[in-house]
Amino acid sequence: MSSGQLRKHDRFRSRFLRNQRDLIVYLPPGYDEQSHRRYPVLYLHDGQNLFDRATAFGGQDWNVHGAADHLIHTGAIEPLIIVGIYNAGKSRIHEYTPTKAPKLGGGRADRYAKFLLQEVMPFIHQEYRADPAPSVTGMGGSSLGGLVSLYFGLKCSHVFGKIAALSPSVWWHQRVILRLAATTITPQFRPRIWLDIGTREGPKIVPDVEQFRDLLLKKGWREGQDLHYERVEGGEHNEAAWAHRIGRVLEFLYPGSTIP
Repeated sequence: MSSGQLRKHDRFRSRFLRNQRDLIVYLPPGYDEQSHRRYPVLYLHDGQNLFDRATAFGGQDWNVHGAADHLIHTGAIEPLIIVGIYNAGKSRIHEYTPTKAPKLGGGRADRYAKFLLQEVMPFIHQEYRADPAPSVTGMGGSSLGGLVSLYFGLKCSHVFGKIAALSPSVWWHQRVILRLAATTITPQFRPRIWLDIGTREGPKIVPDVEQFRDLLLKKGWREGQDLHYERVEGGEHNEAAWAHRIGRVLEFLYPGSTIP
């Protein structure tokens, strides 16, 4: 049974953010053999946590490589390219947040969006056989990475047809994402959204995320169709928890031939 391959692009520089970071790209099994095929692409934040325990926070990675390989081989998901975008360390909190909060700072998400749209995505389309169609282009992350995925994904729903928000930090800046989403969502472009939260992530985080879910339902999303919401009993806010869920996230966003 063949497996997917990983390709690393070191020190990818951004003129918008004035810094650099690594990119790691997962290519599905059969990529080299099927030379005329174009593939859906999922862009994931905090790329160092996805594939390698040596670079992952706390030494626990998400095992995205293993999960994707298994699901592609069983037909549970369609073959896809997964792009892990490393965070920039101390700049992470600034780049992953839409507004500047008192004491915490932040607020460079729009600049980070330019980096993704005008630098990373053109590079991926040039280097790999990526299908540029919005319907098969996704973005996702956890915690602040989940927050920026919701913010940018909904703001640019003409670019991203799929969003994965694992344990998103909707608490940021007095839940500003609720107000921003209420004004930026355009119902004619409704991305397919995975949204989840664990019950052991904080005292108010579950109702905050469920309030965001209710906003999506009010805007026209339908749970079980283009929205999956999951309240994970006992779920904690860490890489191990997200590793446990990533397979089902892929199945919901990129269902394959075994899914009716």
